[in-house]
Amino acid sequence: MAMDASRAAYGHAVALFTIAVWGVTFVCTKVLLADFHAVEILFLRFAMAFCVLYAASPGRLPGMTPGRHAAVAFAGLTGICLYYLLENIALGHTMASNVAVILTATPLFTALVGRFVFRSGERFGARFYLGFLVAMTGICLISFNGSRLSLNPAGDLLAVTAGFVWAFYACLTSVMGKWGCSSIQITRATFGWGLLFMLPFLAGFGFSWDTARFLKPVNLGNLLFLGLVASALCFTTWNMAVRALGTVRASLYIYLVPVITVAVSVVVLDEPLTLLSAVGTALTMAGLFLSQSSRR
Repeated sequence: MAMDASRAAYGHAVALFTIAVWGVTFVCTKVLLADFHAVEILFLRFAMAFCVLYAASPGRLPGMTPGRHAAVAFAGLTGICLYYLLENIALGHTMASNVAVILTATPLFTALVGRFVFRSGERFGARFYLGFLVAMTGICLISFNGSRLSLNPAGDLLAVTAGFVWAFYACLTSVMGKWGCSSIQITRATFGWGLLFMLPFLAGFGFSWDTARFLKPVNLGNLLFLGLVASALCFTTWNMAVRALGTVRASLYIYLVPVITVAVSVVVLDEPLTLLSAVGTALTMAGLFLSQSSRR
């Protein structure tokens, strides 16, 4: 019992750290978009992360079979290539607040995919779905604070697709965590496949090898943060959190991304904390608590 409690506490701490880092990456990306296309940022950050993880844990993954190789490849396709491409394309067709709200529904998508596709056996009662509704209400208050709801079917559908794509990656992460490989090895292999699947999209999305952009300290610093911390480190810690908590419980921390965004905006960007944002933050935290305590 003590071991289970310790493992759960470890998993919650690692998940919270990971989401905290992912919650501030929008600042780095926004700065880099002045000189880089979105696909360039994605490819460079994951290429950098792959090199670091390979140096940390070189060699082949132990105990691999054709089926396991296929699973790793599909994880790279969904979680590294398609998710980020769909998210960036969606941002070009609909409001950022729409994308934020839709993608924060990923824990529900993950629960559905795990239950009906992967047959994981995780069952959730009324408190899980009540927590989802409470959290989504809070997230809507945060995201649409000061703006109006604008439905853009193409972009919104792309965002929904991205959410479901990530759900498959999240469930595959749980499956791969049972193979006996280290989190670093699994993450590195996933990044490798994701980069391979990304290659055909580079030319069409404006990739350039112009090196002058890298000489700017602000660009280099942000790329290093995205590649080394947000990708190499945090995808590894995310896999650790999934192993400790399970797929859906770890995914529930995605609810906190808008909350972290509000906190960063207030502290770093000196934006005011409005009443709607404060209420939304409280509801999001309450929804996370309800859903985390709902597993049967």
